[in-house]
Amino acid sequence: MIRVALAGPRGKMGAEALEMIEQQDGFELVGLLDSKVTDELSDYPVFISILDLLKETNPQVLIDLTTPELGMSHTTEAIRHGVRPVVGTTGFTPDDLEQLNQLCEEYKVGCIIAPNFSIGAVLMMRFAEQAARYMQDVEIIEMHHNQKLDAPSGTAIKTAELIQTNRVSHRQGHENEEEALQGARGADIEGIKLHSVRLPGLVAHQQVLFGGEGQLLTLRHDSFTRGSFMPGVALCVKEVMKRNELIYGLENIID
Repeated sequence: MIRVALAGPRGKMGAEALEMIEQQDGFELVGLLDSKVTDELSDYPVFISILDLLKETNPQVLIDLTTPELGMSHTTEAIRHGVRPVVGTTGFTPDDLEQLNQLCEEYKVGCIIAPNFSIGAVLMMRFAEQAARYMQDVEIIEMHHNQKLDAPSGTAIKTAELIQTNRVSHRQGHENEEEALQGARGADIEGIKLHSVRLPGLVAHQQVLFGGEGQLLTLRHDSFTRGSFMPGVALCVKEVMKRNELIYGLENIID
């Protein structure tokens, strides 16, 4: 039985994770971390302080589905207390990841940070990485609900990073291209353009467009409910128990 604590249980992802932990064989929910105790959480031990949660419930794994600022603080404290974090919060900087990597090495504790817990989305990223060997011009369109705070999404950034392992950095489009309106061509990672859409009704969607002479290859993934992320979360909880290092990206634990 894996003792699991959850940070961020009142968010939409957190509510799904709470239900998953309760239903998953081999998981025991030992405590929740939230900014306040509410009636909807009255059936569970709720803590406002991460230190109190860690000391009083003695979890083996902390699932964190909060914000980048809180997620970094929670993850750091968990590692220092020998608790293995599984983090779905995006927005970690390279410096943050390096700091967490050093902590994992120091305390010999595993940590998994996943920009996207959807196994289908991870397969899309893997396929995009492979396609980049043969088609070098690519743009990414990511579409999320209008309450998402960061843009571009962590999934889009991770996709671009994977593509870059098989792509020669270059500027795309006409050499004399100009934006009539600033931002029209999107964000830029080594010449790969990233476009963010934020609309009510969306959950999490992404297209990767590869253009070639006389052809277009489109890779697309759609998450219609947040339940699509839960098999990936459960997989990470089981896998992090076997690890003693930082793993960034679900693709690194899928064969």
